[in-house]
Amino acid sequence: MSEASESESVVDGVEALRGLLTLDELTKRVSMSVRNVRFYTTRGLVPPPIRRGRSGYYSPDHVARLELVRELQGHGFTLSAIEKYVANIPVSATPEDIALHRAMLAPWEAERAVEMSRKEVTARAGRGLSDEELTTLNALGIIFPVKRGRYEVAVSQLSVGVGLLDLGFPTEAAVAAADIYAAHGRSLANELQELFLTTVWPAYKESGTSPERLREVVEKLKPLSIASLVSAYESAMDETKRESIARRTR
Repeated sequence: MSEASESESVVDGVEALRGLLTLDELTKRVSMSVRNVRFYTTRGLVPPPIRRGRSGYYSPDHVARLELVRELQGHGFTLSAIEKYVANIPVSATPEDIALHRAMLAPWEAERAVEMSRKEVTARAGRGLSDEELTTLNALGIIFPVKRGRYEVAVSQLSVGVGLLDLGFPTEAAVAAADIYAAHGRSLANELQELFLTTVWPAYKESGTSPERLREVVEKLKPLSIASLVSAYESAMDETKRESIARRTR
């Protein structure tokens, strides 16, 4: 082989590796051990490495899928649940497509819950709380048991919940309201996600938006969505009250 041909071969090899990561670089990028990366590969959660001779390399697709797996783990998904979730993502999905999944997984919470012991909860509440009262606060979306004797608490709402307890708010009403919120919440979430996937996401994808930018967009949408929901609820409640009064006066 001539020197020119050898030089061209080297250049082609460098170009072929551009943007690819070694296993060591990948583990540092996604903050995972080599063992975990290989385990997820054998489970089919990420594709096998790209072979270049005897060496294996990893693309942005590998990075995106491993970051998604890590995100799912952070939300408490079991390995079986992660496998089912990933199985629904097309093989042809781009790193940007996968970034959308990660962005939609981020919790849409007005505040981050704080984990407390029962003693800490009662201290923050300013009084003791019976098991039935804890059930009521759970149905109201204020306190969630996470393990024996430990709870996640929406601290800013706790005093409001205790105030309702002091006014004799019935547990059965809280449970029934929680069922209503859950049923309509699922329906609303499905419709909004469909709107995002069919209208918002294609526009950003066409413009070449980065995964980081996409997550920023979703984060900024959260407070606006929550405010819109509250506003729509208040308007509907006012209209419902007016209709109820009109019916009683007829």
